[in-house]
Amino acid sequence: MKVRTAGDASHFFQTRRSAPGAGKRVADLPAIADDDERLAAFVTVRDLFRYAVSRFNAAELAYGHGATNAVDEAAFIVLEGLKLPIDTLDPFLDARLAHAERARLIALIDARVSTRKPAAYLLNRAYIQGVPFYVDERAIVPRSFIGELLFRGLVGPGAPIDDPDAIESALDLCSGGGSLAILAARVFANAEVDAVDVSADALAVARRNVEEHDLADRVTLYEGDLLAPLGAARYDLILANPPYVDAESLAAFPPEYSAEPRLAHAGGRDGLDVVRRILAEAGAHLTQEGVLVCEVGRARARLEADYPDLPFLWLGAEESEVEGEVFVLRARDLAPRGRRVRRG
Repeated sequence: MKVRTAGDASHFFQTRRSAPGAGKRVADLPAIADDDERLAAFVTVRDLFRYAVSRFNAAELAYGHGATNAVDEAAFIVLEGLKLPIDTLDPFLDARLAHAERARLIALIDARVSTRKPAAYLLNRAYIQGVPFYVDERAIVPRSFIGELLFRGLVGPGAPIDDPDAIESALDLCSGGGSLAILAARVFANAEVDAVDVSADALAVARRNVEEHDLADRVTLYEGDLLAPLGAARYDLILANPPYVDAESLAAFPPEYSAEPRLAHAGGRDGLDVVRRILAEAGAHLTQEGVLVCEVGRARARLEADYPDLPFLWLGAEESEVEGEVFVLRARDLAPRGRRVRRG
């Protein structure tokens, strides 16, 4: 089904708010009673920031949805919760907060501890390279390393894509909430961008993001299984952030990760079920000089063992915990030529 939507890197991103409630699911936050002693005890941003860090450390929360520790998580909740710029906390630390602001931050802190949901779901907001995206529990929290690499490592002189203006068509495969499609539309100014996801719920989130970024004339959303809804279309660039979590890791997920759609994580026994399909099918949807960029988490060694003839180029992102979570292949690398595939 084709869905035509309707109407730092952040300097060229102009976003607009959708109409109130349009496609939005607001998180339920606990009510804070007027006689809650914390409303009187915590007066400044510094007070609530310190309180949040202490609560998060005591609760032993899990992170990884934009923050990697209690300090960064607390800073995000405080700044986004107060609708302040998220790049710096220091100028606001001694600001005194209104009663309603204190109540909101306390409610957010309580909800983060009691529900163990990612802060992005509680605030309906996530960022990649400073670019804002709406998110709720219908879609995975956007945090792909490909988003970082689009601005640092993938594009430019000496990079796999040396001329961004030469990209005239791009595909965001397993798009989720549409963040990579939106980033691609901005980085590749001449490109028409398609985005595919099997989840209608995730595409509803993507549609809202496309509208907020005013990209309805350049980004088209498709619902379907990987490349199936695209017919014979070919692209200069395919970006893929497929499910790549193996079954054992999925079973051990902390609550924060279990709050996300399971479909967005589950990659089969070894995590590579969907990645193998992409490797098998992507070549038929790339132009002659087309490029496939795919994120696979910690699966580098397994992929290299399974596909010994593929010349994977591995890219590393600054926030990545392991060397090379994203690979690049060109259309000529994926052309059928008796390639060996090992099955473990």
